[in-house]
Amino acid sequence: MPPRDIALRLARAFSIPLVLGLACLSSPSFARPMHAIAMQGEPKLPEGFDRLPYVDPAAKTGGAMRYGVYGTFDNLNPVIVRGAATTARGIWFDPEFGNLVFEPLMQRSPDEPFTLYGLLAETVETDDARSFVEFTLNPKARFSDGKPVRVEDVIFTTDMMKIPGVVRPQYTDWLSKVARIDRVGERGIRFTFNEKADRELPLLLAGLPVLPEHGFDRATFERSTLKPVIGSGPYIIDAVEPGRRIGYRKNPDYWAKDLPLKRGVDNYDAISVEYFRDANAQFEAFQKGLFYVYGEGNPRNWQTSYDFPAVRDGRVVKEVFQTGKPAGTYGFFFNTRRPVFQNREVRAALSLLFDFEWANANLYYGSYKRIRGYFENSELSSVGRPATDAEKALLARFPEAVTPDVLAGTWAPPVSDASGSDRGLMLKAVTALKAAGYTFSGSRMVGPDGRPLAFEILVQNADQGRIALGFSRTLQRVGVDAEVRQVDDAQYQSRKQAFDYDMLIAPFNGTLSPGAEQRGRWGSVSANAPGSFNYAGVANPAADAMIDAMTSARTREEFVAAARAYDRVLISGQYLVPLFYIGEQRLARWSFVKHPATLPLTGYYLPAFWLDRE
Repeated sequence: MPPRDIALRLARAFSIPLVLGLACLSSPSFARPMHAIAMQGEPKLPEGFDRLPYVDPAAKTGGAMRYGVYGTFDNLNPVIVRGAATTARGIWFDPEFGNLVFEPLMQRSPDEPFTLYGLLAETVETDDARSFVEFTLNPKARFSDGKPVRVEDVIFTTDMMKIPGVVRPQYTDWLSKVARIDRVGERGIRFTFNEKADRELPLLLAGLPVLPEHGFDRATFERSTLKPVIGSGPYIIDAVEPGRRIGYRKNPDYWAKDLPLKRGVDNYDAISVEYFRDANAQFEAFQKGLFYVYGEGNPRNWQTSYDFPAVRDGRVVKEVFQTGKPAGTYGFFFNTRRPVFQNREVRAALSLLFDFEWANANLYYGSYKRIRGYFENSELSSVGRPATDAEKALLARFPEAVTPDVLAGTWAPPVSDASGSDRGLMLKAVTALKAAGYTFSGSRMVGPDGRPLAFEILVQNADQGRIALGFSRTLQRVGVDAEVRQVDDAQYQSRKQAFDYDMLIAPFNGTLSPGAEQRGRWGSVSANAPGSFNYAGVANPAADAMIDAMTSARTREEFVAAARAYDRVLISGQYLVPLFYIGEQRLARWSFVKHPATLPLTGYYLPAFWLDRE
């Protein structure tokens, strides 16, 4: 029997906390407990730091914050597939409002590309090869009902997340790379990895939520619920009005309130998230003061819609924040599961017909920049850069995956004459469609099978509808019938989750450290997984290999080469018609909402805001 297995059996038999000894047995390199873990390099904050640099430790506490969103909710279990798109905001992994109810083992820093600091886990330990990760729970950690956070709760969480079709696919994928899970002493848990694991896996597992075993029934775990759930976070669910409002009350006995990681955040006594039927109703409610902060992503609205009394008299403040994040991905996604979009050359031809210059000038006051790749506005972008020898070596096994112009760095989206009917681009599109076997039958473009080239563009709101209608009009000029269909939020979420669409408009947030989440967006493993974010249905071995290269990179140079090679594969695949981005954040807030003077790398951070009505 291997020495490590003997040690584990002794630990179970005698409850001996053999954390350090096991680490030495598991790896030829010495591993030690750490307060934080970074994907590459070292954590920015040293052990024993007293606060986060982007918070104000003197921030006022108290009051009730009101947020506003549009849509609906019918579920409070944030990790299951059923109800994944309609889970109440704020419960877990909310990119704006934070983790109000559930907490991870370690908390990600928005001030660094990919670094996590201990929260429920007091320390983390791994070896140089990252063949395992071990967490030691904080002995003070408690759920809101006062019961301690135990190793058994972590094991319960991972047990549930291993079940295919029950939880969101990324969790099942991560845990499929774990060979075994062992308890170490009273507060330690070790994940030993199999051959499918990569260097990112310790960080992904560190970001898992911990669910209370006593708070869920294993037999009914997969069902959505509106019964308030128990977590370890700073807030308790206080009120549930399905589809309309969820209210949170601060837990006065919150276990982590004195941790340095929590100084200057969670400043409200209560938080409510108000739901509105659409974006127009949401904005009208903000104007009336029914909620207090509004992130504005539409430059047309930023220019024209803020002439209401509260802005004029200073009660509402408009602010622009700079961010170090790459531009996100935003575009018309081709559903390549549908026969009409399975030919790359057809997708490329149709992409020529979106007139960005017309849309930007006529709909958005010229405020946008065109997205050209998947890591726009960052060093990870391949656009305008010829492939390096390191990139070519990564791509050598996939000679057809990248087109010559993308490999050379000369590819760029088309530039139109801004007329909405650029004849030169329409001619190029028609020529490309004819080369793919399409012909005109009367005024309609018809494929080799005799069927007209027609599809539906699914949109969620009026703004998406305007963009889609402009695209549709140009498509119709070359005989392509693109019907724009706007549906209510519940139907939209249902159809998106089931991949029941030809084309839709969707965004992905930009990230400073792309990695395993890319498998959920563009990886073969998620292509047919219900509820995944692989909207285009991509199952491309070259993309899979580049994701593997990113997640196994040990140096920044290796990582950048892998990310650029990956960017080239996706651009060449023509999986979406790229739209546009703004390289800054725009936020309107009622003047009594305050924020720290220093912001993290990724922009404004709502959990560090506070209320001051004096």
